Amino acid sequence: MTTESSGDSDRQQSPQDEQEPVVVRDRRRIDPQTGEPRAATEQGQVAESMSGTLDEELAKVGEGAAAEEAPEAEDGADAELRKQVDELTEDLKRVTAEYANYRRRTERDRESVVNAAKASVVGDLLTVLDDLERADSHGDLTGAFKAVADKLVGSLNNAGLVAFGAEGDEFDPSVHEAVQHTTSSEVSGPTVTTVMRRGYRFGDRVLRPAMVAVTDHEPEAAAPPESGAETGEDTAQ
Repeated sequence: MTTESSGDSDRQQSPQDEQEPVVVRDRRRIDPQTGEPRAATEQGQVAESMSGTLDEELAKVGEGAAAEEAPEAEDGADAELRKQVDELTEDLKRVTAEYANYRRRTERDRESVVNAAKASVVGDLLTVLDDLERADSHGDLTGAFKAVADKLVGSLNNAGLVAFGAEGDEFDPSVHEAVQHTTSSEVSGPTVTTVMRRGYRFGDRVLRPAMVAVTDHEPEAAAPPESGAETGEDTAQ
């Protein structure tokens, strides 16, 4: 009987009937008894290593994506910068052109004002020039008086005064004032035959037209028939 009991005991303790032992792993980082941090286990070290590797891979992926986006961002910034430079360049060109036009307009206005002032002064001296011309025609312009008159006329001419109106000129109503009119077959068209008062021009402005007498063309009268021809006709009859 003892033998059978031992056989039954052996069958009860066979490996097939044995159960796997229950293993309880304490994953707490703090030792509950000492209160100190526990040393990392091998699995914890592997997990931490894998976590670090994963973080490194994610960082590399992020750096690659940032590197791909950086050229696009730089291209966009360069395009925006070029656009601003082009706009500023156009503004500078426009302002420069406007300033150049303003300077030309101001210079032109200044010259116009100066010429108008000179013309006004010269216009007041035209009667003096008429008196000097009449005195010269009568032989009274001599000596020191003539020297002073020549200096005055020379100064006015240098300032831009020009006299016009001479016999033989073609009549121009824009610069000639006709006060007499005759006809003659010796001229081919309206011609100035007498100058009663000279005209003067200052620059492109006519200060005073010339007072003149004009002769217009008149065709010659037809010659009368010869008397001999008429007598011949009467004899034939």
